Amino acid sequence: MIFFAGNNPIWAFAILRRPGTDRRAFPNITNAKVWHVCHFSFLAFLLQLLSVSAVRSQVQVPVGSGIVRLEATQQSKQGDRYVADGDVVVRYLDVRLRADHIEYDSRTYEVFAKGHVIFDYNTQHMEAPQGQYNLRSDQGAFLHVHGTINVARRPNPNILFSTNPISFQADEVDRVAEQTYVFKKTWLTICMPNRPLWKFYSARSTLRVNDKVVLVRANFRLLKVPLIYLPYASVPAGQRVRQSGFLLPEVGNNTVNGFVLGDSYYWAPRDWMDAEIGAQILSKRGWGQSFDLRAVPASNMNLGVTYYGVEDRGLPAGPNGTLIPEGGSQAHLLFTSNFRQGWRGLADLSYLSSLTFRLAFATTFTEATSSEEHSDIFVTNNFRGFSLNIAALNYQDFLNAQPETSIVLRSAPEVRFSTTDRAFGSRWPVYFGFDSAVGAVRRSDTLIDTQQFVERSEVAPHLTLPMRWGSWFGITSTAGFRAIDYNEQLINGVPVARGLVHTDGEFSFELRPPALERIWDRGKAKWKHVIEPRIVYNYVTGIQDFSRIIRFDEDDTITHTSEVESGITQRFFRKTGDGQAEEFLTWRVAAKYYFDPTFGGALATGQRNVFAALDSVTPFAFADEPRHWSPIVSNVKMNYSAQYDIQLETDFDPLPNRLSAYGLIGTVHPFRQSFLSLAQFRLNTDPILQPRQNQIRVTGGWGQMNRKGWNTATSLAYDTIQHSLQYEVVQASYNGSCCGISFEYRRLALGPLRNDNQFRAALLIANIGTFGTLRRQERVF
Repeated sequence: MIFFAGNNPIWAFAILRRPGTDRRAFPNITNAKVWHVCHFSFLAFLLQLLSVSAVRSQVQVPVGSGIVRLEATQQSKQGDRYVADGDVVVRYLDVRLRADHIEYDSRTYEVFAKGHVIFDYNTQHMEAPQGQYNLRSDQGAFLHVHGTINVARRPNPNILFSTNPISFQADEVDRVAEQTYVFKKTWLTICMPNRPLWKFYSARSTLRVNDKVVLVRANFRLLKVPLIYLPYASVPAGQRVRQSGFLLPEVGNNTVNGFVLGDSYYWAPRDWMDAEIGAQILSKRGWGQSFDLRAVPASNMNLGVTYYGVEDRGLPAGPNGTLIPEGGSQAHLLFTSNFRQGWRGLADLSYLSSLTFRLAFATTFTEATSSEEHSDIFVTNNFRGFSLNIAALNYQDFLNAQPETSIVLRSAPEVRFSTTDRAFGSRWPVYFGFDSAVGAVRRSDTLIDTQQFVERSEVAPHLTLPMRWGSWFGITSTAGFRAIDYNEQLINGVPVARGLVHTDGEFSFELRPPALERIWDRGKAKWKHVIEPRIVYNYVTGIQDFSRIIRFDEDDTITHTSEVESGITQRFFRKTGDGQAEEFLTWRVAAKYYFDPTFGGALATGQRNVFAALDSVTPFAFADEPRHWSPIVSNVKMNYSAQYDIQLETDFDPLPNRLSAYGLIGTVHPFRQSFLSLAQFRLNTDPILQPRQNQIRVTGGWGQMNRKGWNTATSLAYDTIQHSLQYEVVQASYNGSCCGISFEYRRLALGPLRNDNQFRAALLIANIGTFGTLRRQERVF
């Protein structure tokens, strides 16, 4: 038999005999046994009636593609409406709704909840005193809500990253779709909700889970203090961190530009393209403009464009306070692409209006001290050992800012065709190769100004004969000639439109004696020392008119020479366990001996000379008089472990018997997050060759840009000859779980054109971006 208490079935067991059934069919059942069974069932029924309020009841109702499960301490049914009280739980698919009191309409699928309402759906969690929800449409509304929503995020090295969920509190929350919420009078943050460091307050906002949050009439508050009013804002809330909209404004101050206020608009129309356009107000100078574009329209194609310019009123100068503008602009375009049939193209274009502009408005020491601009366009195709290149090249080197002078070298258009060394026959180990070029060139400087297009053609074939004796000794000989035809030449230092044919014969051989090596064991590691000697002889003859050749590129600096270069390279290897052998120390020493100290009369005494025979051994000029020996070049590289790295380059000039050039770069990571870098560059040559220099640069710090906790770094550049601190920067930041703050002091002292102090600060908002004047690309770490 079955009893019901409310909607709860209560099962009791009894044995009933169907009328007309012979009792003998149950021979083992007596009247006493039947009476005992009935008595037991009746007692069980009374006990369940007494305890029915303490047992949770369950109801399962089919809905669409799932079943609604309703659990409660007490429940009843009135037609299509279920009423439940006491720790009520409603489950449907991935939705779980809990409350003290719930009413469910099985006809409309509407759920009304009241009292400690808790809504959970996957990573979405809300709590409210009351709310309603439709199980079929996934729509609902909740009042006086607080909760959290976890979203999937992709780490971005450009911003502070946090895995904290989005925490919110709102007067009303409407769930309009499975992944869309509309908040009214709300605040949002990813900080800990009990003590948030920052919040976004908004009259109305829309959250699309794993996409973005749209804020309307919002303001950003730091420590409950309103900082920024945003009539409309869009914040990333998913793996796609790029969203179109206005960025956080830039606010700052420095001693030269004054108060700085700027903002930018970020546009991301496609996954493969984004752009940023911005403007700045400089209270003491004028206003600036900036533009950045990035595009990857195909897997083998990239495009990048940057622009920065300033409309400058100028700073007062002179006794009358005359304003001297220093404005200008700079731009850079980089385009690379692979085309069909093996063609590859590149366009790397740079533009700088003036060196004065760069010195006045560059934000970093490296940028401010860069005076060269390169622009290159070319397409190339390498096929079956041949190489075809079509190019347009332009080089500009700014020599002085006031008065502004520069050197311009241009080669446009130009076609080059060459081949790798090819076997001349099957019987003899002779290889043939050539280089050829034809195009138009131009040079413009303070002394020489050629025509816009000077025709130049060149051909240089050569034969190579490699010979080896065993596996340990070899000589490689190369012989060829070079012919260059110009339609303009120098006569008494003045360009004249008159043809000139420059020819020479070239011969070289390279001798590589057998390398010496030794292997030994020490501890658990194996060590290896290798000594590699090298001797190269070069001979160039036939050049009688070097003074009439206009120097456009390195091919025009070839002079008569007879020289031998000798050098020794020592390598040290270490191998531990089953790992690969690693080269931790390399030391190369080399020098040249010139049999002809005047280079066929091309060397001019008492002035700086730069030839191919001279700058192939060291990049620093050293010849202002005839000489047989070049400086002795030493280059040491050591990388003993991941914590230490050092490189030392020295040039010892035997003629004046002094160390003419010295360069040291060392990096050390002594422990944990600390780092220290030291660099010194010293030129101790005759001022005729180049000005003497001795600069020291130091960079050190603790931590990384997006590391949690305290991070600090400092960098400086000191000129020991001028006794001047040219550059100094100190940065400190603290990053928490949801935000960070950075401070910076920066000083640039670059002579009369630039001497200013800058104070910068930035607020790093996790997963969103940076608010302030300290940009990522200008950080020390």
